[in-house]
Amino acid sequence: MPAIIKVVCFLLWVNFLPPLACFFRGRRFKRPLDAGRLWLDGRPIFGAHKTIGGILVSLLGGTAVFFLLGVAWQVAAIATLLAMLGDLLSSFIKRRLVLASGESVVALDQVFESLLPTLYLSTALDLGFGQIAIIVVLFIGVAHLGSAWWSAFTCRPAPDNYPRTLRSTVRWRQWRSCHMPLSRWQTLLNLSNLLTYQVLYTWLFKLAGLYEKGRHNALQVKVEEVTFWFPELPKAFDGYTILFVTDLHLDGLDGFTEKLIEQIQGIKVDLCLIGGDIRMKTYGPMAPCLRELRQLLGHVRARHGILGVLGNHDCIEMLPDFEEAGIIMLVNECWELSEEKEGKSETLWVVGVDDPHYYQTENFSQGFRRVPKDAFTILLAHSPEVYTTASTYQANLYLCGHTHGGQICLSSGQPLLTNSRAPRFTASGRWDYAGMSGYTSRGAGTSGVPLRFNCPGEITCITLRRGIAP
Repeated sequence: MPAIIKVVCFLLWVNFLPPLACFFRGRRFKRPLDAGRLWLDGRPIFGAHKTIGGILVSLLGGTAVFFLLGVAWQVAAIATLLAMLGDLLSSFIKRRLVLASGESVVALDQVFESLLPTLYLSTALDLGFGQIAIIVVLFIGVAHLGSAWWSAFTCRPAPDNYPRTLRSTVRWRQWRSCHMPLSRWQTLLNLSNLLTYQVLYTWLFKLAGLYEKGRHNALQVKVEEVTFWFPELPKAFDGYTILFVTDLHLDGLDGFTEKLIEQIQGIKVDLCLIGGDIRMKTYGPMAPCLRELRQLLGHVRARHGILGVLGNHDCIEMLPDFEEAGIIMLVNECWELSEEKEGKSETLWVVGVDDPHYYQTENFSQGFRRVPKDAFTILLAHSPEVYTTASTYQANLYLCGHTHGGQICLSSGQPLLTNSRAPRFTASGRWDYAGMSGYTSRGAGTSGVPLRFNCPGEITCITLRRGIAP
């Protein structure tokens, strides 16, 4: 009996590793093993759920527990490989049966994954035919029940009209960052952030005698004036002005909101765009930043109102409060703006996608579904990390933040860290990609530690001009 239990536990461990890795690592495990190629019947070979990362993590994890089976590591590695080959065989058969990738089928999902490695291990563990049958039956039952529980936990259907894509990773991150009943435990759930920023970095700058200077720098927010030229810009929008403010982190530094009000209260624009990250931390209470936000927005003068998107510090539960404060929130949505010139009405579209950095819930097809072909479009996203996708949707101007320009830079202005998976040319200021203009703001506030060096905070005043830049 102990040998049966050992093998079943080994198979369950190997089976559970890919979804567990995807749960915690998200995009890094999304590359399909079949690269999206089709079989002779025009169907996918394995489907999108069978990924290179999932196979690799299973091979490593299965091999690592060889001592629990009481066999050599090479034997555990081959058994794991056979389990993965069995799983791929099941997926291949399901695609031929025209079943969707990820659709559960009792027995077919588990039989090859358990039978092939068990037959191989039977020689090393001296298993009889009856024991092999018991292992396969036990694995089928337990794995199916486990899969059903996992799906119920991570893939519950979203509420009606829920604007955000729901995946297991999204649920986990919302739970650790935004579940207020667990607020007393949120520090423990986000312990790495606490130790890195509030302990290591804070005391590093204090011991260096630079902490107060960094706080003073963080309060020196500059107004940057930027002009973009577009030959395709509708004539009615020639000279259109936009106030772009992002990464406010309003509850992170005393007196910061008052400094922002000093800068913006004399500015009148056609439109205001908010690029996300209202809260200082990625977890904790929401009320302090919301109070500061209401105070700040009372001084914004924008003829066409205020549009905004969520950042990686913002919880979706904040949406009603943001909208009550006066922001029209775009969560994978678009907004049409109209101007009239010489008796002719023309339009410009703003598409706002959900946070592409932490929650990774951007949905371009949903955001662009109402945008007419060849319409002039401004893409508003929290970070620059989806610039390649934005270019395929032919966005004319991509506005984002998140990087803070590095926040702590060398004297040359070179950022030490950008906290972004996008190339460094997108880290700050103007950039271009495949005919699309982009601008990454240094952000108004500070994240992690309330300090800035060689990288002042920024409020951006953008002017759109029709024609070719002189």
